[in-house]
Amino acid sequence: MADELDIEKRWPELFVPLDDVQRRAVLQSFANAWHEGWEPNREDVENLADRARGVIDQDEYLRRADAAARRRAADQG
Repeated sequence: MADELDIEKRWPELFVPLDDVQRRAVLQSFANAWHEGWEPNREDVENLADRARGVIDQDEYLRRADAAARRRAADQG
């Protein structure tokens, strides 16, 4: 695990369209998971940023998350 959660530094373009409230919400969501040992990836950050700014709805967010989880499981097994 990295020493700091650096998703905004790693993918700044994903945060440009967010306002301050949306930005903090995305960062806080990932901070909670990161403290539990999970390392966010670009796809996950992009999907949550899209959800935060209303580009996708909850159903699409869940569909993307499910598809990503299935791909990762297939890659591992």
